[in-house]
Amino acid sequence: MKPNPARTLWTAIEPLHAVVYFAPEPAAAAKEVGLRGWWMGYFAGRAAPLGPIGPEPVTSMFFGFAPRMVERALPDAWTFASPDVVLRTRLEAVEAALTRLLGPSTVDELATLLEQAVAACRFDARPLAAAWSAVPRPDRPLARLWLATAVLREHRGDGHVLAAVASGLTGLETTLTHIATGATGREQVQRARGWTGEEWSEATANLVERGLLDAGGLTPAGAEVRRTIEETTDRLAAAPLDALGPAGVDRVLELAVPLSRRIIDGGGVPIPNPMGAKRP
Repeated sequence: MKPNPARTLWTAIEPLHAVVYFAPEPAAAAKEVGLRGWWMGYFAGRAAPLGPIGPEPVTSMFFGFAPRMVERALPDAWTFASPDVVLRTRLEAVEAALTRLLGPSTVDELATLLEQAVAACRFDARPLAAAWSAVPRPDRPLARLWLATAVLREHRGDGHVLAAVASGLTGLETTLTHIATGATGREQVQRARGWTGEEWSEATANLVERGLLDAGGLTPAGAEVRRTIEETTDRLAAAPLDALGPAGVDRVLELAVPLSRRIIDGGGVPIPNPMGAKRP
């Protein structure tokens, strides 16, 4: 696929956001407030702006996870720590992680540009992005930067879910077609999403029966479905770029790419990873 500006922007800023999933500071913060296990911290931390929510809507919004995996974390997480506490400590922890990984860095301009992009987002049928957009803006530059990347990331992710559902795929089937593109691997994804081997095989058989997969990977029909999903995802993520304009997007890339490379090179985000994010 020809690179799309919306995809290029995602590639540039995703490592700045994804630190929250791989750096030790957020996991330690979740444990300190009483959350039990890494995955409880993940589900509670990502869903915290939605309030004390249960597993069914989170499974729906997060889309690619086996329901039982979410049910092991929610709503029990809220008996250990309130959403407000989880959110506050998560922001503090990811700020500490970025401070460690980036060292002395001036990010005020980048944070301001990304906040300008966030202001242009529409949140129709985008519950995760809408919830994160309602989080009060911190005063500290690195915290501002990370929160802006969180809103933009969930805005794009919500749009991706809409695109996949419109193409007739379940969360697991979307994951399987993503793996078939070579963007990530089964070993990075299956355990992290909680699906059994039987469920994986059943979903694969369904895609084969529909003519979207074969022994060699994506069929031409499957590649077309995947292309449609990705192009729709990029189209639905275009509003922030329109607000920045070409010069603003170029400036974001100029500022963000060196920071994201520093994070990856410093071990803050592994390559490969379940998201399929690459070193920009």
